[in-house]
Amino acid sequence: MSDPDVATLIDHHARADSLAGRVILVTGAAEGIGRAVSMAVAAAGATVILLDREIKPLEKAYDQIEAAGNPQPAIYPLNFEGATVKDYADLAENILGSLGRLDGLVLNAGWAGNLTPMKYYDPELWARVMHANLNGPVFLTQAVLPMLEVSGEGSIVVSTQNARKAFWGAFGVAKAGQDALIDILALEHSGEKGFIRVNGIDTGPVRTRFRALHFPGENPALLPTPEQVVGPYLYLLGPDAGRVTGRHFSLEGRITVAEASATGPS
Repeated sequence: MSDPDVATLIDHHARADSLAGRVILVTGAAEGIGRAVSMAVAAAGATVILLDREIKPLEKAYDQIEAAGNPQPAIYPLNFEGATVKDYADLAENILGSLGRLDGLVLNAGWAGNLTPMKYYDPELWARVMHANLNGPVFLTQAVLPMLEVSGEGSIVVSTQNARKAFWGAFGVAKAGQDALIDILALEHSGEKGFIRVNGIDTGPVRTRFRALHFPGENPALLPTPEQVVGPYLYLLGPDAGRVTGRHFSLEGRITVAEASATGPS
């Protein structure tokens, strides 16, 4: 199967049953892109595990999924910044014990800390940001890889970002590390046995709270909504993606901004 172009990914709409029977874990599911992806995969028939550090917004997402008549989701509060290797092992054990499988992992959670020149960057903050954005996702991935290997349709999708820019410090280094993680995992799991699709999606600027926090003077009405970027996630998590793996897709500048007026970041 030839690799899809970005326009095809953006326009992808999953069938109502295209992810039926699958279990998909989404990190950063409480708001923004993670929440939009969670809603979309649930609407496509998947059982979604909603992971974030605050339980109240997770409960709202849970209620919305149930109200839509989609498969009952699961909530798993976890903060990457302070989680240990045992916490990730416990998570994997709980998923296997309660749901019996895992077919997809969306690594979407992110925390940038402060935008600071490198020479002033606080070492303690550096360690926290790196743990939240690189070490935590790596340890989580390690913990669930055995389930993804036996899925038959295992897929990892990483929300990437080009943050190799001045003042982004530890977050920029961590996101570069995520790019490398995609490459490494895609190569290691490219064989017939235990094949896992591993791909990255850089959505570009999106109308989210994360974006508003770091670019407060920006007009959010000029940015696409989280719901406008879910197509590529649905494609790469679903059966149509086949053996598309090791790809880094950039959506920046490719999405027509929704005409609806902005009411604030998601």
